[in-house]
Amino acid sequence: MKEARKLKKMSQEKLGLEAEMEISTARSRISQYENDAVNPPFELVCKFADVLGMPESYFYTRDDAFAEKILSLYRIETEGRSDNKKSKKRAD
Repeated sequence: MKEARKLKKMSQEKLGLEAEMEISTARSRISQYENDAVNPPFELVCKFADVLGMPESYFYTRDDAFAEKILSLYRIETEGRSDNKKSKKRAD
């Protein structure tokens, strides 16, 4: 999770707040998740994924090379969806 957060140039506190965590505990909880002291519940991982623009599966993949492939595929798919939306708006 730390790598994903740093890719987005986001602080621990900002990630926590955007994922709707309590302001008083956001930074420390993110730190615990990043250091594998505590595992976040799936629903919270989904919020992190939305905030960071990544698929949930990225956070559950142990192999870093495979995680990068998941992220690449996700980006291709999301770019394709936005291109389709743009084309549809032009047709209207």
